[in-house]
Amino acid sequence: MKKVYLDYAATTPLRPEVLKAMAPYWRKNFGNPSSIHLWGQEARKAVEEAREKVARILNCLPEEIYFTGTTTTSDNLAIQGVMRALKNQGKNHLITSAVEHHAVLDTCKALEKEGFTLTILPVDKYGMVNPADLEKAITPKTGLITIMYANNEVGTVEPIEEIAKKVQSSKFKVQNLFFHTDAAAAAEYLPLDVKKLKVDLLSLGAHKFHGPKGVGILYVKKGTPISPLTFGGHHEAGLWPGTEAVPLIVGAAKALEIAQNEREKVSEKVSKLRDKLIEGVLAKIPGSQLTGHPQKRLPDIASFVFENVEGEAILLALSDKGIAASSGSACTSGILEPSHVLTAMGIPPELSHGSIRFSLGKETTSQDIDFVLEVLPEIISRLRKMAPKL
Repeated sequence: MKKVYLDYAATTPLRPEVLKAMAPYWRKNFGNPSSIHLWGQEARKAVEEAREKVARILNCLPEEIYFTGTTTTSDNLAIQGVMRALKNQGKNHLITSAVEHHAVLDTCKALEKEGFTLTILPVDKYGMVNPADLEKAITPKTGLITIMYANNEVGTVEPIEEIAKKVQSSKFKVQNLFFHTDAAAAAEYLPLDVKKLKVDLLSLGAHKFHGPKGVGILYVKKGTPISPLTFGGHHEAGLWPGTEAVPLIVGAAKALEIAQNEREKVSEKVSKLRDKLIEGVLAKIPGSQLTGHPQKRLPDIASFVFENVEGEAILLALSDKGIAASSGSACTSGILEPSHVLTAMGIPPELSHGSIRFSLGKETTSQDIDFVLEVLPEIISRLRKMAPKL
């Protein structure tokens, strides 16, 4: 069976170069970075070299880089850590958007249940935040704003730099106001210079850019108040205690270095294939609609909704043909719930249930796209014929 993987936004395969860079730290240089003997010193050197490598890419200081467990833990540490650190200063308000990843949205809602005040900004039909809405939402009690760099589901790139300008201008009136962005979906395709982005905190996860699973990265600008969420050691300057996963950290830094070095070349290739897929789907399948911004979108994501068909059924049919994709709907306790992203964009539930996200990668070929365009129209047609019977 021909296999076509178009779910790179979910996870990516480990690059051979990354695996090679990680190899010595599983057995040969296996020491604990906190140990003072030779084995520990070798491990510590690898961690600090990785930190310096990430700092060069993000254009920040090495001591502003922290290694965590995942993007989710980086998001939690950034959001909870800053808000808890600011609470004694009377800063109990945070702002986010309605289309954030659950790692951000659920964390913000958990803080709201604890007594923090939360503002969730609306988005337009493309899933984009209006910076003017953000500016209106800022109050003297606002401590943190967290808006994603790019949406993982529909691919819309948010106006982060424009949002950052609003935050910067508000800082003249509002003391201790900080800006965080979840950049997990953007790491392979967009620049990560934190000085140009003007963010105070930025979260990444290595498995999104051909690195290992189980390691996250968090940038925290020097001077940003932040409290640890877990305790038990001095690791990562006490902010993320626990013995550092040396092979994973080395792999994360290597993968990020390659991804950013190849960013423009890979983006050009992938965006052409993405456009080919979008044009083909819209031309060949009646009742199909592109979701997300038509131009300001990630190079790798082509997301659609299809009338009169369930996304889960499309996924299963695609999988039977050897094609991997994903759906914006999530089946919870037997109840099919529409994507919160599509709902925020104003797409009705009956349409959002038919959502599919194809996410491409550097390994995707034109032949892969041809195969999808060959089988997908027939799948949609067949499922629509079955729908009245179901």
